Amino acid sequence: MDLKSQIRHVPDFPKPGILFYDITTLLRSPQGFAATIEALATPYLGQGIEAVIGIESRGFILGAPVAERLGAGFIP
Repeated sequence: MDLKSQIRHVPDFPKPGILFYDITTLLRSPQGFAATIEALATPYLGQGIEAVIGIESRGFILGAPVAERLGAGFIP
């Protein structure tokens, strides 16, 4: 699955010249969300990671399921 194609581009938001990447379109797709978590977690499987730290809003959304997949704790 091409994850980039699942992300909406919003030009000139929040101000002219900024291109905002809206991941809500990716998150609302069950297949896209699952593929994202898989892609983020797979490189770290079996590495003995004890905790995943999720920084700010996207980290809160994606960090918890990645931590679960790795069998680790989650620190928001």
